[in-house]
Amino acid sequence: MSIDSTDFAPSGDRRPSDDAGPRTAVVIPAAGKGVRLGPGAPKALRELGGTPMLVHAVRATARARAIELVVVVAPSDGAPAVRTLLDEHGLPEVAVVPGGETRQDSVRLGLAALPDTVETVLVHDAARPLVPDETVDAVARTVRAGAPAVVPALPVTDTVKQVEPRTDGEPEPVTGTPDRARLRAVQTPQGFARKVLAEAHARLAARGEGATDDAGMVERLGVEVVVVPGHEEAFKVTRPLDLVLAEAVLARRRAHDAY
Repeated sequence: MSIDSTDFAPSGDRRPSDDAGPRTAVVIPAAGKGVRLGPGAPKALRELGGTPMLVHAVRATARARAIELVVVVAPSDGAPAVRTLLDEHGLPEVAVVPGGETRQDSVRLGLAALPDTVETVLVHDAARPLVPDETVDAVARTVRAGAPAVVPALPVTDTVKQVEPRTDGEPEPVTGTPDRARLRAVQTPQGFARKVLAEAHARLAARGEGATDDAGMVERLGVEVVVVPGHEEAFKVTRPLDLVLAEAVLARRRAHDAY
């Protein structure tokens, strides 16, 4: 399945009138269940300030000047419902495609649906609904300047211990203390030259391998990944406490920034 470039009409001055189609796109995998948030709706559909997190994430990336196309990868049996949801929130230009069993499958399906004109692809977690548009633009800009893979990240503030994992509930022995100055906490959107990300997904899937993020897959190809500054408000909503923090951030934005 692919999205015809005529299905997306850019707004403002994002794309010249003689351009054949979008060149920078963001794929938002939103097929997960988010069990760590507890029972209820899938994580991407949990409400934040009365609006599903997925809608916040779509709006956050679409606001960036660099982004010309947004593709949401929905649950395999839930694409029509996600399409309706986005339409109800004034986002008819966003494309929706059905996803797969895993996040890796969903990203691969999102990539396959992009128009041939797309050269730069960002992958963003729906569970990071408050990412600032300047972070999105910084990632896209760095890829377009020649970096094959880019991740936004923050310095690690806590001391990190490496341990020997235990599954029996016993205390875990510490095996090392990494130098905190060399550690970064990675966020999304992660940005890539499309051909690099597509190759990573094709090769690792063929070998039955995976990774916790797309940059990790690219690293396995031996491709350099570079870091740009992330933002403290681009945190991932995974646990109930994260949702409380996100509500507070959103309330502050609405009070002071006309968000």
